[in-house]
Amino acid sequence: MTEQSFNTKIVHNNISQQNVGQSKSTPIYQTSAFTFKDLDHVESYYAGDVPYLYTRENNPNTNELGQAVAQLEGAPAGVASSSGISAIMAGIFSVVEAGDHIVAAEDLYGGTQQLITKQLSSFGIDYTIVDFSSEDAIKQAIQPNTKLLYTESVTNPFLRVENIEQLVNIAKEHNLKTMVDNTFATPYLLQPYTQGVDLVAHSATKYIGGHSDVTSGVVVGHEELISKANQKVVGLGTNLSPFEAWLTQRGLKTLALRMKQQSENANAVAGQLQQSEDIKQVYYPQNVSENGHGAIVTIELAHHVNVDTFFKSLDWIKIVPTLAGVETTVSYPIATSHRALTDEERQTVGINEYVVRISIGIEEVQDITNQLLIAVQTAK
Repeated sequence: MTEQSFNTKIVHNNISQQNVGQSKSTPIYQTSAFTFKDLDHVESYYAGDVPYLYTRENNPNTNELGQAVAQLEGAPAGVASSSGISAIMAGIFSVVEAGDHIVAAEDLYGGTQQLITKQLSSFGIDYTIVDFSSEDAIKQAIQPNTKLLYTESVTNPFLRVENIEQLVNIAKEHNLKTMVDNTFATPYLLQPYTQGVDLVAHSATKYIGGHSDVTSGVVVGHEELISKANQKVVGLGTNLSPFEAWLTQRGLKTLALRMKQQSENANAVAGQLQQSEDIKQVYYPQNVSENGHGAIVTIELAHHVNVDTFFKSLDWIKIVPTLAGVETTVSYPIATSHRALTDEERQTVGINEYVVRISIGIEEVQDITNQLLIAVQTAK
């Protein structure tokens, strides 16, 4: 090696990674690009003989996350992206293009509905929003240019459990693709791909990561569709950073432990809240899976309860616009997750000023229930 000046040495001070042993945890490949020994080596990448070139295209950490979630969902392939919405977008774009039509459930996360009705429509993609609890409504919405049926396995915020078998049968009958957001259920409770769904998306920000410290998304499914989804992630620049992929993958390792405890807690909290005369309705499903029914409880406060006082009285339970951390939190759909919907759209699915979505954590279950009931009593 030629002699180098200090200024050159300080730039080229990378330590060789040869013969450093096997790391128990996957290292963070926090690099924007990968190096090559010569031009033939560069060409080897495009021939498929070298795995990595540039982190926007692929990276060991992002690839590991996509493959890990795919494995848990029983799917052959997966791709990680910068958020749940970007994963949903990439999945949709792997199926539809300008001139095509989507039939989507009316009781979706507000951000997804805005993606379909506002953003995708600007790309020339048409849509119809219908009640997916009605088989006839779905079938009547299908048009000659329909390509995709889109829904959530457990809907946001009222926790309707989708009839996946019915959805898949309708799709097969009309030669359509299906896509399901499995964020609320996670693969611990449901694996829609194994039931015949073509694409399954996750806001990995939520239960996959599990600790409220990362924003990421994953979509899994058939290899052909995921290859197309990956092209969209790369081409549109919605790739996930290596460090965030590493954080999400680290969180994923405890998914089963967290979901088991949080689902058990949620079931107990829902049961106790149902006894309160100051809560008009408690929404918590009992038909999700043998492993449990999820960690979200949605309530509609009795209309004599002061909502502002309720939120101010929650003490250690934080108000957040998201869900799924290990701490119990609450959100207000009308002001956050479904804020962008019109009053009519919110009314259609039953969201009003008294609806509160509770993300149940891993704390002692009686502490959670007591604090919620104290807030309700204070707000009467």
